Amino acid sequence: MEISVHSLAVGLDTVWVLLCAALVFLMEAGFAMLEAGFIQSRNSLNIIMKVLVDCAAGMLGYFAAGFALMYGADAAGLIGTNGFWVSGDLSHLNLKIPIYAFWLFQAAFAIAMATIVSGAVAERMKFAPYIIFSFVATVVIYPLAGHWVWSSEGWLNQLGMLDFAGSAAIHALGGWSALAAVWVLGPRTGRFNKDGSANVMPGHNLPLAALGAFILWFGWFGFNPGSTLSGLDTNIARIAVNTNLAAAAGGMAATLLTLFRYGKADPSMAINGALGGLVAITAGCAYVEPISSIVIGAIAGVLIIAAVPFFDSLRADDPVGAIAVHGVCGTFGTVAVGVFAEKGGLLYGGGTDLLFIQLLGVLAVSLWGFGATYAAFSALKAICGIRVSVEDEHEGLDLSEHGITAYSELEYGALKPLHHPILRTTPLAAKEEEIRSV
Repeated sequence: MEISVHSLAVGLDTVWVLLCAALVFLMEAGFAMLEAGFIQSRNSLNIIMKVLVDCAAGMLGYFAAGFALMYGADAAGLIGTNGFWVSGDLSHLNLKIPIYAFWLFQAAFAIAMATIVSGAVAERMKFAPYIIFSFVATVVIYPLAGHWVWSSEGWLNQLGMLDFAGSAAIHALGGWSALAAVWVLGPRTGRFNKDGSANVMPGHNLPLAALGAFILWFGWFGFNPGSTLSGLDTNIARIAVNTNLAAAAGGMAATLLTLFRYGKADPSMAINGALGGLVAITAGCAYVEPISSIVIGAIAGVLIIAAVPFFDSLRADDPVGAIAVHGVCGTFGTVAVGVFAEKGGLLYGGGTDLLFIQLLGVLAVSLWGFGATYAAFSALKAICGIRVSVEDEHEGLDLSEHGITAYSELEYGALKPLHHPILRTTPLAAKEEEIRSV
């Protein structure tokens, strides 16, 4: 059978998008490892379960309704109206790849937004209400913001807002949603003193957090270049280079700043500095020069160092730094497009028009994320409660919410019986001790 040039191009683009979708989905493993490493060991399985729920409930919700609200036929520039269950007439999208390939790539983005919030609420939120929020985030909160920015008829898209892969539509949205969530939820027990000073609650496994960061960095090569939706786009290489340089600059800036300020390079700040650089360049990776990506990434790394203690001063308890990384750097990266874009950027003779549009766009998306999440968490708090008891928080959410721990031998002793609520049994080591005593 003779293969036409057109069908070959479609096939290559489809494989490219599916490969990038897999890379973006792999970032969930990065989120899970990063967040688990940054928190206490007795809550590490709970955070992994929250990320798993984002993947499961989020995927189902986005398939059923989220995608339709985001990419369905437009209503007044605000919301999509068709395409539920990824069916019906979606010809208005003018896709060059199969609709299912496009959906899978977008679904991986949707669950990433929800997962940003999971780290911020770690160590004190009930599991069941989080499932509900994850569903709401991927069905309503993210799709509406995405429609405004990326749908061809969305009101921000019509104004000319540039957000190539989601500094605003994913990261600023998720970061400011996380701020709303932690304010409704409240800080962890013992995190702040009566005078407002903060107590350090270090993560139990920074090498695990670093592994998560490396996985996220790797996955970003699907996140940003994949947003071209075409493996034949000649801009892919520059997008990948810009992504990489911004991460390197962010990590280096945070490393050097902590080294000179404190005399020691702080690993957690270096990790988040690199991630901040990745978040910041996500909006402009297709529109700026490589040298600009270094500047954007470096500024993001500095912003991380300033933002983390600032949110501590507001008693916004964020164990993983999600608000600083995604909220602050996502906002900065969106605005930076108005300054550094080769076409329309302030430094390239474009005046202030694009800069104003970028400011308006990220403000609208951020306010929507904050307000919608504040309302969702407040409703959940009133209906079913969102906070575990002080006793459960002290015991750890692994045991109180799931009946098992990640490090049972370390925390409870290999020979101490642990009754699992589902398996209704005790660990093998305890049984062996019981046999030896007979």
